[in-house]
Amino acid sequence: MERRDFLRNSALASASLLVPGFLKAFGMGKNGLYVPPASTTGKRLVVIQLSGGNDGLNCVVPFRNDLYYRARPTLGLKDDDLIKISDEVALNSNLEALANFYNSGNMAIINSVGYPNPNRSHFRSMDIWQSASDENEYLYSGWIGRYLDATCDGTCAKPYNAVEIDDTLSLSLKGDNMKGLAFSQPNLLYKCSQNPIIRGVAKEYKPNNDHPEVEYLQKTLADTMESADYIYEHSNIFKSSRTYPGGNNFGNRLKTIAELICSGCNSSVYYISLPGFDTHVGQKGQQSRALKNLSDGLDAFCHDLKDNNQFDNTVIMTFSEFGRRVSQNASGGTDHGTANNIYVIGGKLAKPGMYNPMADLQNLDEGDLIYNIDFRQVYATMLEKVLGVDSTKVLGRKFDALGVV
Repeated sequence: MERRDFLRNSALASASLLVPGFLKAFGMGKNGLYVPPASTTGKRLVVIQLSGGNDGLNCVVPFRNDLYYRARPTLGLKDDDLIKISDEVALNSNLEALANFYNSGNMAIINSVGYPNPNRSHFRSMDIWQSASDENEYLYSGWIGRYLDATCDGTCAKPYNAVEIDDTLSLSLKGDNMKGLAFSQPNLLYKCSQNPIIRGVAKEYKPNNDHPEVEYLQKTLADTMESADYIYEHSNIFKSSRTYPGGNNFGNRLKTIAELICSGCNSSVYYISLPGFDTHVGQKGQQSRALKNLSDGLDAFCHDLKDNNQFDNTVIMTFSEFGRRVSQNASGGTDHGTANNIYVIGGKLAKPGMYNPMADLQNLDEGDLIYNIDFRQVYATMLEKVLGVDSTKVLGRKFDALGVV
């Protein structure tokens, strides 16, 4: 049997039995070739997803505002629970590292970020944020994935561009034609790529116009083998000596990103998630633990970048699928809300500090905060100023970029 007939008839050609899950994250670019780009600005973007709906009002606290304490008689933060960053505003005391970033001019806070007709479902709102869609629009690609699509012109040299440190690929990194790569540990990615059958097929790749499905699979395998080798090699170049938060995947995965960046890995986007923010009951303790993981992890991460001269060309952005309602509930928590704050951290921000006014607690929509910055304006900023791409190609229409980076 000829090689191409074997491929067409085998389980390998079906991509259902022998192909590891991480291979299915890849897609075909122009002419069936996977050719992700590198950032044209020399900068990289690190996106941190705070999963569950973080209560931004107990992160960036208007401690001089009586309305805040009336709405949260027991949940409102006071005194030792606060780190003051101005005469009117404080950060949650569990965000000590973020307070240090803020005070040193390395952090911006963007308030009241959201979108029209907000959805309070975790799944739907996360889809909206990850796809950058309207509330009534359903897209099956993500904004970072479409960034890959928009910049894939056949001239890119690297076999990867956007990576997610996780076992599965988020919608954010799935484009219409191209997709990012997900892995939890570089050594496990490399180990999965060592199947001799897959390696053999990948090694023999050559264009096959008679059987485009076979060519697609074989090219996908070849690109993935190259990515696995490249990432594994770079993961062994630099090993951090810093202590990251122990006992949780978030710290370990931030450490992986730092080691890849400091080793010279040329990915433009790194994506990571931190769970634990759905705080309907007993919010104070649960949110405190999640915020401390975030703060301690970012403290170690940014020090690694600074020590290796990588902080100034890295921009870190956090987001959550929604904020929480202004008033506390009867269970010592808060329920799903709407607008929220976003934190941007980096070495050379154009406008560090409080980017825009705090949310107006006097002007609410049935107990919820009203957004005044569309989240896609933040994405447009990252696409244009950090990744160097025309944001309209990614977002489908014009959103005014912010002057934060």
